[in-house]
Amino acid sequence: MISLPQRLSCAVAAIGGLLLLVTTTACIARPGDAPRPAPAPTAAEPAPRTAVAIFAGGCFWCMEPPFDKLSGVISTTSGYIGGRVPNPTYEQVSAGRTGHAEAVQVKYDPARIGYTRLLEVFWRNIDPLAVDRQFCDVGDQYRSAIFTLGAEQQRLAEASKRALQAAGRFDRPIATQIVAASRFYPAERYHQDYYKKNPVRYRFYRFNCGRDQRLEELWGKSGT
Repeated sequence: MISLPQRLSCAVAAIGGLLLLVTTTACIARPGDAPRPAPAPTAAEPAPRTAVAIFAGGCFWCMEPPFDKLSGVISTTSGYIGGRVPNPTYEQVSAGRTGHAEAVQVKYDPARIGYTRLLEVFWRNIDPLAVDRQFCDVGDQYRSAIFTLGAEQQRLAEASKRALQAAGRFDRPIATQIVAASRFYPAERYHQDYYKKNPVRYRFYRFNCGRDQRLEELWGKSGT
């Protein structure tokens, strides 16, 4: 004869088995059931494109600010380009012993700003008539030049130079060079963002060099 505790134990086991059967059956897809839709993939943000332009316009401290303030410009780096000595130092370049020009490398997003716009800003921040100098700085290390990266930059740079010469603004030939870029060497760290880190010294140098005065003569007050 089965005792009362044994009967209760059997009843609990039977109920547990029934619940397991119901739960398992509920998880099995029946014919005609609509499949669960897969979660929609999350659209990845496209990585921003980066392009590079290199310009020489005398003291590289003074060439960073006009590009830094442009929407679409990612960064500017002062450095040296166009010479014959690897890994030049500022002392070597400033002494005119390496053939390099002080230049600024501009990294930008071409989806937001075009190379043509960068050329416009470049021209209006240099003296295109000066030969082997810019403002108070004398020597081929301070020459003005556009260092092109690829055939399209070469074409656009040459077209902008021709248009500027044909506009009749100047009665002398434009001396700015357009040459294919060679290796660019970033300048020493203390030169980077000099105008931000040493604003008083920067403004003092820029004023004493007569840069803004000459730019106004060439381009007018709205030139820069």
